Amino acid sequence: MTVTAAKVPPAPLDPTEVALALRPFGEARMLPRAAYLEDVVLAWERDHLFDGWLCVGRAEDVPVGGLAAESLGGYGVLLTRDRDGELRAFENACRHRGHELLPCGGSATAKAIVCPYHAWSYRFDGTLRGAPGFRRVPGFDPADFSLRSLDVREWHGWVFVDRAGGGGSFEEHIGALETIVAPYDGEALVTPAVHEYDVAANWKVLIENFQECYHCPMIHPELCRVSPPESGENLEQDGDWVGGWMDLRAGAETMSLDGRSGGTAIARLDDHERRTVMYVAVLPNLLLSLHPDYVMTHVLTPLAPDRTRVRCSWAFPREVAEGAGFDPAYAVDFWDLTNRQDWAACESVQRGMRAPGYRPGPMAPSEDGVHHFVRFVAEAYLGREGERAV
Repeated sequence: MTVTAAKVPPAPLDPTEVALALRPFGEARMLPRAAYLEDVVLAWERDHLFDGWLCVGRAEDVPVGGLAAESLGGYGVLLTRDRDGELRAFENACRHRGHELLPCGGSATAKAIVCPYHAWSYRFDGTLRGAPGFRRVPGFDPADFSLRSLDVREWHGWVFVDRAGGGGSFEEHIGALETIVAPYDGEALVTPAVHEYDVAANWKVLIENFQECYHCPMIHPELCRVSPPESGENLEQDGDWVGGWMDLRAGAETMSLDGRSGGTAIARLDDHERRTVMYVAVLPNLLLSLHPDYVMTHVLTPLAPDRTRVRCSWAFPREVAEGAGFDPAYAVDFWDLTNRQDWAACESVQRGMRAPGYRPGPMAPSEDGVHHFVRFVAEAYLGREGERAV
């Protein structure tokens, strides 16, 4: 995969320990212990890993004439969609005193953006509409106080923002993933179910867990009944993502407790896509699980070195989700159980790494997807300039 060229300072970690993650697969070690435990490392990550394209949720969460605010960890982003359907993104901070314009996690329909503190108001394009008491103030020009805009992109039903302008080309960020995701028609899906979890583990632990099924026989008996844990293949292609696919067992239609689907297959999928599940981490904070009949999304927000908020949603074709008697529980119940099994394991890993004597271990032969991810992070930690191949 490729990452936009950028000059960044190295992370506050021992570079000789970081370099162990860059050894060839079979010799490499996991990232240094401090990468998962230290506040200064998370602060560096927010400045240099979370400074580009981040997923903030589904496009359907911002209807025409609607507002939505989401947290990016350190601060919030405000999304608007005007009557013409144009989506925009801004820092969620009033230009008067910095008050949030909408609580993060909130949404509303409105004719204007109105700050709840001093009633400064803004149009959906971010320009200042009104500032009570300032009409006759000499030298006050509303044009000087528009909201700070952020680059925003809708991609197959997901919304991405470039919070600090460091993301470069969105097309290069996504790379070869475009052709993998396109047949699932994500922009036409609707989301009838959302769960939110607070996980007491570092965000990287969650992605590393997502990138391997080495653990599946031990903690996921339900998953192993419908998908062979040793199946599939991880991919290395252009873009800021890591991922691969796993098979469904003979007779299983999808990932559910009994292997049966409560919906229908997504129309444009080929035979391979109808018999596999694709698992992709779009770095740094979006996990996609592409099933034959639904798409599950995890959006990660690091809150502390040992705490990550996860917003998990399940999307289905509109004609299925809006059909009489449809119940998404067949997918939701399966993955809520599996998620909680994963979170328990990740939290145990986080606790275990606090042991003073812990040192990063090797990767199993099936953990090449983990290696792809830790290589990406290790390259960034070393502040390497230019294009990085991962």
